[in-house]
Amino acid sequence: MQADPGLQRTISWTGAFWIASGVPALVLFSIGSIAATVGTPSVVVWTVSVAFGLIQSFTYAEIAGMYPHKSGGASVYGAMAWAPYSKYVAPISVWCNWLAWSPVLAIGAGLGAGYLLTALFPPDAAINTWSVSLVDLSALKEGLELRFNAQFLIAVAFLLLVFLLQHHGILRAARVQTVIGIAVLVPLLVVGIVPLITGDVASANFSPFVPLSGAWDLDGWTLVAGGLFLAAWSAYAFETSICYTREFTDPGRDTPKAIFAAGLACLAIYTLVPIAFQGSLGVDRLTTDPIVDNTGVAAAMGDMVGGGSFVASLLVVMLILAVLLSIMTTMAGSSRTLYQGSVDGWLPRYLGRANRHGAPARAMWTDLAFNIVLLLMSDYVFVLAASTVCYMIFNFLNLNAGWLHRVDNPHAARPWRAPTVLIGAGAVLAFVNALLLGWGANVWGQGALLTGVIFAALIVPIFAYRHHVVDKGKFPESMYEVGPDGVDLTPTKRAGMLPYAVLAGGVVMVVIGQLLAA
Repeated sequence: MQADPGLQRTISWTGAFWIASGVPALVLFSIGSIAATVGTPSVVVWTVSVAFGLIQSFTYAEIAGMYPHKSGGASVYGAMAWAPYSKYVAPISVWCNWLAWSPVLAIGAGLGAGYLLTALFPPDAAINTWSVSLVDLSALKEGLELRFNAQFLIAVAFLLLVFLLQHHGILRAARVQTVIGIAVLVPLLVVGIVPLITGDVASANFSPFVPLSGAWDLDGWTLVAGGLFLAAWSAYAFETSICYTREFTDPGRDTPKAIFAAGLACLAIYTLVPIAFQGSLGVDRLTTDPIVDNTGVAAAMGDMVGGGSFVASLLVVMLILAVLLSIMTTMAGSSRTLYQGSVDGWLPRYLGRANRHGAPARAMWTDLAFNIVLLLMSDYVFVLAASTVCYMIFNFLNLNAGWLHRVDNPHAARPWRAPTVLIGAGAVLAFVNALLLGWGANVWGQGALLTGVIFAALIVPIFAYRHHVVDKGKFPESMYEVGPDGVDLTPTKRAGMLPYAVLAGGVVMVVIGQLLAA
């Protein structure tokens, strides 16, 4: 058997930044859905959410630097903190991180296919209307089903294209994404800035500044909680820029630079674009079906910047590139989470091999197959909501891993050390995220929270088989590696019962959120 070459150190922080440059475009995935649910305060939802993400990124930047020989992102580094306290909590973090990220492939490919079909064919054309219903899922959400149509076929073609681009390693992928990233980020900035300069952002479009329920009562705050819940899936997601620590040429320096650069880019886009959209279009148009389902986003952006049909056509091309960029970002990050989860003994062994180009090809194939199934879903917003349930679980565990590492791993080298107050702020936001999970998930469908929890629980039998049957109850020797300074990174249990109290507190916050929602 050919020796596994492993992942290769071939990129700097700028390469990781461009690989993560698909994250700012994620704002377009749900800008209409959140506005249609929250109302005029949706612009603040986006700014608050990305601000939360920036505060959390300080914790992730510190713990990523502790493990320069691991790939897979923040969940892998956070799982190491939980492992001494529970063999089963740690893999839940890794699994939920993957389940949160991987559906971007299906959602992005589906939207890209929709853009293409809308641009080339009239709405009543046969290619846009034919569909074969496979399974009725209305028990989870009204109208939800598995179906087969032209959008599915084109979306699968997009996924295969991205797979081919990723197959030849991270350096080639970074070069391709640099070009596409510039082609996407520049138009997004133009759309966010031009209406402000031309005076087309009308203050009347931000009033009355109350939720769609009509008042700042419990129902109104529930809608805002639902908006913050769904926005987190996009606005926190720049943490994917540290999925490539094992492939950085200088991980100690590159890790914090990558995540903070990506975070600042997201802060700009996630603040400017929602303000420009709502200020120029008004909530009434922003909440129309073509924008909520993304088919009319290009036309809306064309109206915002002017230029007629030619500019609108260019914006359609930009949107297709944006979703391809998001897919590339996701496939690169989520496949490396699967890869490292396998290497560390959390996930099935077959995922832990790279091809001759240093790409985690088996993990990428797994991502591809999983998302082909998701592409059959008729409602991508429901998929996104169930995915966000897993993302909030991951964030809760990982933000608490920051202080856990401080307590249990004080001896470990930290090439970049976050201010202690921000580690504490991240721990507080962990409980805020747990509250939003219970309070806001079912705003997007009564089965969203339960569906997400069920998917999160699937890791229990998967890990049990890998650990107890395949590995005979022992973790691979490479799991607890020796750091760059020669210090053993095996954590010691110094936190006592506090981690278990934290887990119980998280459950309590979810329950409180459910009571508020009810």
